[in-house]
Amino acid sequence: MTSADVERTRTAYDEVAASYAEMLPDTRYEAAPELAMVQHFVEELESRPATVLDAGCGTGRMISHLLSLDPELVISGSDLSPAMLAEARSRHPELELVAADSAELPFADERFDGVLAWYSTIHTPPHRLGVVYSAFHRVLRPGGLLLLGFQAGTGQRRLDKPYGHDVDLIAYLHHTPYVRDALRQAGFRVTAVLDREPRATEKHPQGVVLAERL
Repeated sequence: MTSADVERTRTAYDEVAASYAEMLPDTRYEAAPELAMVQHFVEELESRPATVLDAGCGTGRMISHLLSLDPELVISGSDLSPAMLAEARSRHPELELVAADSAELPFADERFDGVLAWYSTIHTPPHRLGVVYSAFHRVLRPGGLLLLGFQAGTGQRRLDKPYGHDVDLIAYLHHTPYVRDALRQAGFRVTAVLDREPRATEKHPQGVVLAERL
């Protein structure tokens, strides 16, 4: 994303943060296949207690879910939006939660056993995904795992009054074969892929990709 795109996305999520936290408090809108992939990600982490970065953690709803799967996880979070992070801190005041662009993560090399990027790359245009994946690669230890969730397909969409607010947000669909190729180029080995058709309440197919850092 350009600096203007990053700032526009940050501003939009600062505006919608409270509504987002109220409307999406947990994983009630996730489908069973996606949640199974998240559970598989947690079970496949080699170290115990494992260190995990929720990159684009938003209000912290997936942090809560990860901890429900393994209370011993050592989780850090990052997000563009200070207001979203404030919501996350109200739920997880004990955790390290930092304001950061996923393309420029302020963490040491090889710090984490796992990175979760759950629908947090949807505002990144496809041609910039490699930059973000390289940042994830840097902070993961060799053999560490990356789990991506996203709306699958091609093209972009302008969100219409997201979470009830009149803000400017553009989201990109990510073509799963392109995601796989970009991950390989960034130094990952793809180990599992989920593609499913949209449910009645969804407009787009959903994709989940699990990859290992080489």
